[in-house]
Amino acid sequence: MNPPPLSLYVHMPWCVRKCPYCDFNSHSAADGAPTRRYVDALLADLDREAGNAADRSIESIFLGGGTPSLFAPAEIARLLDAVRQRFAMSPDVEITMEANPGTVECGAPAGYREAGVNRLSIGAQSFDDETLQKLGRIHSGDDIRRAVTEAFAAGFDNLNIDLMHGLPGQTVAAACADLQSGAELNPAHLSWYQLTLEPNTIFHARPPKDLPDDEMAWAIQDAGADLLGSLGFEQYEVSAWARNGLRCRHNINYWLFGDYLAVGAGAHGKISDPSGVMRYQKPANPLQYMLAMEQGVATGPGEPLSDDDLIFEFMLNALRLTAGFREADFVTRTGLSRESLAAAMIAPVEKGLIERDENATWLPTDLGRRFLNDLQAEFLRDLRVEGC
Repeated sequence: MNPPPLSLYVHMPWCVRKCPYCDFNSHSAADGAPTRRYVDALLADLDREAGNAADRSIESIFLGGGTPSLFAPAEIARLLDAVRQRFAMSPDVEITMEANPGTVECGAPAGYREAGVNRLSIGAQSFDDETLQKLGRIHSGDDIRRAVTEAFAAGFDNLNIDLMHGLPGQTVAAACADLQSGAELNPAHLSWYQLTLEPNTIFHARPPKDLPDDEMAWAIQDAGADLLGSLGFEQYEVSAWARNGLRCRHNINYWLFGDYLAVGAGAHGKISDPSGVMRYQKPANPLQYMLAMEQGVATGPGEPLSDDDLIFEFMLNALRLTAGFREADFVTRTGLSRESLAAAMIAPVEKGLIERDENATWLPTDLGRRFLNDLQAEFLRDLRVEGC
């Protein structure tokens, strides 16, 4: 199996305050985060990951969290310098850093740009101050505008703004107002995703009482998609919209089942080699992670994915793309045959959820796009009826 493109994910696990809807591996840094010690641990982790890269170049890097902008530009520079010393990198490598617009967290964008970050993703979520308070955010709509202005002044011409929909009390008009406000800032990319009540979150335990119902949520999604199209954004994934072709290359590598190295607390990695596809994970607790790196404790290589897992995980990602996926990509990225793909497609085709075009590309139907979770669940082994 030919190895796919290679990315690097770096997890930075601290935030000023944990949001009530967030199920990511993030922790409050109200008393300050041990950023220098953590970067030291990341460097030790990078030493171990270098072997997984073999001779491949890194095509993209993503600094996610948590809130990476809690780390000073000097620490980000030290981290990225270490990556350059240990790995071959594509000449046009995409290096994204997540940043929140709250004034407490906002570092110097020019410092991050000088460190080598060339794509910034700003976690806005909404421009409505009342909605931001309901979401537990520490910033205002004006803080978002200020952060974007500072980012452009620092030289970030590849900028993403994260927005959410299906928010407490949100109407179609309010959701479209958020999109209009985001588009007016002229970002290259907008991520627009629906609020979900994830287990082990405050919102899951105590859901807001005024969440839009299913019909309102679908109306918001339809109206927002029409608006974004009219504003010059092209949808290329369920929640991703780009101008001028500036799609997020790092996320596309995820969705097309590429490989990615992982460093940081709780970070997940995926590596393909002649023996198969392997996933692995680092210790989730930041203190345990730092101790493991400091003591040289091996975190384990993970285990190869089964054929059924390969099919499900490929579909979980690739079906998010509006252009679907080519059969050739399935074969190349999973190492499985076209026959195994055809067998897996029988039931979802019969249910009208997916179709194959004349170019051997598989695409969700309109029904499949609306009920994407149901389409993805069709590829879970324990939901298939065998022997019928």
